Amino acid sequence: MRSVWSGTLAFGLVSIPVKLGSAVSSHKLSFRQIHLADQGRVRYQKTCELDEEVLSAAEIGRAFETPDDQLVEVSDAELQALPLPTAKTIEVSGFVDTSRIDRMQLDTPYFLAPSSPTANKPYVLMREALSRSGKAAVGKFAMRNSEHLALITARDDILLLQTLRWPDELNSAADAAPRGKVTISDNELKLADTLIDALGEADLTAYHDEYAAAVEALVTAKLEGAELPTVEGEAGGGKVVDLMAALQASVDQAHEGRTSGDKGGKGGGGKDATVTDIGGRSGKGGGTGKRPAKKAAAKKTTAGKSAKKAPAKKAASRRKAN
Repeated sequence: MRSVWSGTLAFGLVSIPVKLGSAVSSHKLSFRQIHLADQGRVRYQKTCELDEEVLSAAEIGRAFETPDDQLVEVSDAELQALPLPTAKTIEVSGFVDTSRIDRMQLDTPYFLAPSSPTANKPYVLMREALSRSGKAAVGKFAMRNSEHLALITARDDILLLQTLRWPDELNSAADAAPRGKVTISDNELKLADTLIDALGEADLTAYHDEYAAAVEALVTAKLEGAELPTVEGEAGGGKVVDLMAALQASVDQAHEGRTSGDKGGKGGGGKDATVTDIGGRSGKGGGTGKRPAKKAAAKKTTAGKSAKKAPAKKAASRRKAN
């Protein structure tokens, strides 16, 4: 586990040497900006707004801007020397029932691991104590030029630290609530309950990032000179005025989907089932499509990149020569 922070977890008079490691990773796609004429990458340069000089990383510092537009330079050494007890210590200051945690406050999760063999026993002690109590520990620590509120919970064999948003960072939900009086009948509620039961339990492990898979398929097709993937014909759907009719149709469709899925040896809705929502839009249901094999795509992508970069570099060198 790559450590992003190390220090001490203080639990009363018990000190546990610990380190933090990221508990999640992202498969978010990133695209490069290119010059369409010759495929050259677009680069960004940092310039000074006063003399328009292009700066290197060594020439760039940081400053705090005051309300009256004054800039006060602050060095890395000065930040590291701040008299903050949370710089190297997560001091547990209290506990909260896990059921009382506002999910809006939850931010980034980290694995909290013992940093030495001598830390194993107090680490396990705290983990077991939290697990038995059903509570989470609350404390603060400083990392990456910011102080964070932290929530520590027992999860299987580890302690999980989740940073929390500060209470004053949470926006009011008042503007998100429907305006005016809305009346829902008992029959509509019963049909909605039936629809929830008919759609069944969601298996979160079966969901995949279909957008990333579709982009991979597009890139592979372009590298191979194959026909590009196209959108399958979608069923049109106008605005549904009758809420009861929409609910009943959704229930019927969910039952049909589960029946066909069971026949195919798969629970949940069928992969190609089209779901009409209350607003009348239509789209493919599921969201659990299988992703294409990444190894083959990666090899082809590498080959394609080397083939495409050659003309771009030659064009770039010609421009420099001119």
